[in-house]
Amino acid sequence: MSRPDARQAARPLARRRQLLGLGAALAAGLPGMPSIAAEVRPGAGAARAAAAAAAVATPPGRAAPRVVVVGGGWGGSAVARHIRLWSGGRIGVTLVEPEGAFVSCPLSNLVLSGTRSIGQLTFDYRGLAAVGVERVHDRALAIDPEHRTVRLARGDPLSYDRLVLAPGLEMNFEEITGYTPQARTQVLHAYRAGPDTIALRRQIEAMPEGGVFILAIPMAPFKCPPSPYERACQVALHLQRHNPRGKVLILDANESIVSKAALFTTAFKTLYPGLIEYVPNAEVRELDAPGLTVKTDFDSFKGDVLNVLPPMRAAGIAATAGLVTANGRWCGVDWLSMASTVHPDIHVLGDATLSANLMPKSGHMANQHAKIAAAAISAELTGGEPPDSVQIANTCYSYMSDRQVAHVASVHRWDPDRRELLPVPGAGGLSPALSDAELPYAQAWARNIWADTLG
Repeated sequence: MSRPDARQAARPLARRRQLLGLGAALAAGLPGMPSIAAEVRPGAGAARAAAAAAAVATPPGRAAPRVVVVGGGWGGSAVARHIRLWSGGRIGVTLVEPEGAFVSCPLSNLVLSGTRSIGQLTFDYRGLAAVGVERVHDRALAIDPEHRTVRLARGDPLSYDRLVLAPGLEMNFEEITGYTPQARTQVLHAYRAGPDTIALRRQIEAMPEGGVFILAIPMAPFKCPPSPYERACQVALHLQRHNPRGKVLILDANESIVSKAALFTTAFKTLYPGLIEYVPNAEVRELDAPGLTVKTDFDSFKGDVLNVLPPMRAAGIAATAGLVTANGRWCGVDWLSMASTVHPDIHVLGDATLSANLMPKSGHMANQHAKIAAAAISAELTGGEPPDSVQIANTCYSYMSDRQVAHVASVHRWDPDRRELLPVPGAGGLSPALSDAELPYAQAWARNIWADTLG
């Protein structure tokens, strides 16, 4: 199958009555589609994309519609890029992001085992600049929906015609007694890839012989459901090689493993016998950082490294803007456009949303949310017809070791009667077993989705 070029991507949105995220998911490397997975390369087509965007720029004397995107992660970067492409350059896009580089959370658990370095997961934003995205290196502090402005930490306020909020999650440390700012310097969650990932790796390397690594998992929903269990495998892989008397103790607030349960159970037993202990229904309520101890409702546990993931919620900027609608944690959206159910000129993407039925909070899903929003915004601001049907897909690969990988995939489709995204019966799937054969597909998935998101 040939790879679509940027000129195809820039066609008017009036011709995009149906957004087909499934095709992008297949291009990202699902098993059985090796030719597609191999054909997309990071950075390819950026020059053609820039030329396509410039070819239909806003006529002189007419102000281009302006979209401001807050957050340069999976959802924010992808929506910025695709609005530029799909509007043919007729919409100006400003991306507000305080970090100087994109660091991929997917695959970052491999840093803990030494299988990957953080440098291999770090990318610049040149691909976005190539299609005309303006980047503001600053932090967004607040949104004024009435006046359509975003207040920044250092720069002047930004005005917008549409705002896309892709802020990700924040940790609700207050729900765990003792998880103070001082404790956080020692007890790391490392659920945002970057310096804390490296710091946690160093803590693991410094564990005494026979030491215990405690991994505490909150009640679902949380970001990337398989990730904590993958992390346990990667820490156990390091211990197997360098500290074979060590142990990983998983304290899970949930009644069972929440994703790929049978596959992770098999990995724990067969790949790391005696190295991983799994305890369900064990929600950490309190921690003592100096004493390296955590407490559940029934017991206390002492370790040598504590990796405690607190409950999660939409980032604070969403709450202060009044966009949080569910359980004081998540933002409700219209799934045909990702527009907030509170402020329709603000679109919310990724982990901050109230997930549709059986929809995970993941990087791939944030990329798909971005395409829903890009299609709707591009149509609305250029006089086209917004999509009236949506179908998107998600794939998640988990590394059980440095070579054995398993995937889970899902497909969601718009149901016009219920006006929500629902899982497509019989679509998606789960690896039947751990396998070395899926490794190249997992690697292709990462390369392709980085390219699709960042250019």
